[in-house]
Amino acid sequence: MSNEAPVAPEATGIRPARLTRGTIARYATGSLGTGGFATLPGLVLTYYLTDSLGVAALAAGAVITVAKVWDVVIDPMIGALTDRDLARHGSRRRLMLIGALALPLLFALTFAVPPALGPVAAGIWVLIAFTLTATAFSLFQVPYIALPAELTPSYDERTRLLTWRVVVLTFAILLFGAGGPALRRVSDDPFVQYLVMGVVCGLVIGIGMLVATAVARRTAAAPGATTSQEEHRTAATTGMREHYASGIRALRRSRPFRLLLSTFVLQALATGLMLAGAQYVATWVLHSQAAVELLFIALIAPALLAAPAWGVVARRLGKEPTFAIASVVFAAAALSILGMLWAPGDWIYVPVGIAGIAYAGMQSLPMAMLPDVISHDQRTAPDAADGAGRAGSFSGVWTAGETVGFALGATTLALILAVTGYISSTGGQVVDQPDAAVTGIIVSFSIVPAVLVGLSLLTLARYPLRRADIDPG
Repeated sequence: MSNEAPVAPEATGIRPARLTRGTIARYATGSLGTGGFATLPGLVLTYYLTDSLGVAALAAGAVITVAKVWDVVIDPMIGALTDRDLARHGSRRRLMLIGALALPLLFALTFAVPPALGPVAAGIWVLIAFTLTATAFSLFQVPYIALPAELTPSYDERTRLLTWRVVVLTFAILLFGAGGPALRRVSDDPFVQYLVMGVVCGLVIGIGMLVATAVARRTAAAPGATTSQEEHRTAATTGMREHYASGIRALRRSRPFRLLLSTFVLQALATGLMLAGAQYVATWVLHSQAAVELLFIALIAPALLAAPAWGVVARRLGKEPTFAIASVVFAAAALSILGMLWAPGDWIYVPVGIAGIAYAGMQSLPMAMLPDVISHDQRTAPDAADGAGRAGSFSGVWTAGETVGFALGATTLALILAVTGYISSTGGQVVDQPDAAVTGIIVSFSIVPAVLVGLSLLTLARYPLRRADIDPG
C-alpha cells in the first residue's frame, strides 16, 4: 500500500458536490435518538434512583458512573469494529442496526424496577439494565459520529450537515426533556409513571436511530473520501488489538484532536451537570414539578432558531472563533443563575434561554470540527494514510470522552448532594431538604458549569486548524 497521503478534491481545484437534502435529513433524524438518550437519563435517572427507589445519592452516582465507565471501555472497541465493517462490507450500517433495534427494550427495562425491590436490589437492577442500554446506544452512536468525515470532504458542507443535525438534536432535547417527565403524569403510581415513560421514549429513540441507518449504505464514502481496495483488504485483516490501539495512537498523534476532545469533554461535564440538576432545581428551588419542563422549553426553544444562525456565523468567521463566542455566552449565562441563592424566581428562564442559544453552537461546531480533524490527520500523518476507514477509531475515542464528561456531570452532582446533606426518599415520601443541600443544587446549576466552560476555553484557544488547513484551494 502506498504511503502517499490521499489528495482532497479541493487540493486539485475540484469542488466537492453538495450533500443532498435527503442525506442531510436522514442523518439529522438520527439525533432524535442520540438527543433523546443523552437527555432523558441525564435528566431523570439520578432523581429516579434517589427520590423513587430510595437509593442514597452517593450510591446513585456510583451506579451511573460504573455504567458509563463500561461505555468508556467499549467505545474505542466499537470504533475498531465499525472500521472493520467498513473495510469488509463497505458500510458501517450493521452495528447501527443492532443498536437501534436493541435499545427500546433495554431502555424500558431501565425504568421498570418492580416496586417491591429494596434500594440495594433496585440499584443493581438499574445498573445492569442501564449498562446494557448504554452498550446498545454506543453500537449506534460510534459509527454515526464517524459518518460525516466520509459523507463529504468539504469544510462548509460539514458545517451544513452538522448544523441540521443539531437542529434535530435540540428538538429532541425539548421533546424528551419536557415530554419525558410529562409522561409520568399518566398515573399516580410511580412504577407506572416511569414504565410508561421508558416504553414510549425508548420506541421514539429507536425509530430515530433506524432512519439514520439508511445514510450508512454500502460505499457510503463521498468522492475524494474513499479508500482503495488494497486498503480495504489490509484493514479487514488487521487484528482487533491493532484496531483498538489505532484510536489511542490517533489521540497521541493528533494535537488538534486532543485539544478539541479536551474542550468538548469539559463542556459535556458542564452541560451534563446542569442536565442532571434541572429536576432538583425544579423541585427544591422553584418548588414546581412542572418547572423542569419549562426549564427545557426555555433552553431549547431559542436553540432551534440559533443552530442555523451559528452555522451562518461560522461560514463568515470560521468554526473555531464562533465556537469560542458560543462558549463565552454560555458561561456568562450559567454564572448569572447563581442569583437564585438570594432571589429564586421565574427570572431563571431568561439566562437559561440565553444558555440555550449558546448551547446550539457548542454542539454543532465541535461536531463539525471533528471531521476536519480526521481528514487533516489522514493528509498529514504518515501512518494514517489508510483513508477514511479509520474514522471509527476517532469517533470511538470521541464518544468515550463525551461519555466521561456526561457521566462525571451526574457524578459531580451526586457528590455535591452528598456533601451538602441531601436527603433521599422513596416514591410518595415527603422530606424537607436542609438549606445547605438547596445551596448545593444552585451552585451545581450555575457557578460550577460556568467554571468548567471557562476552563474549556483554554484548550480551545490552542486548537490550530483553520479553514485553509481543510480547504487549501
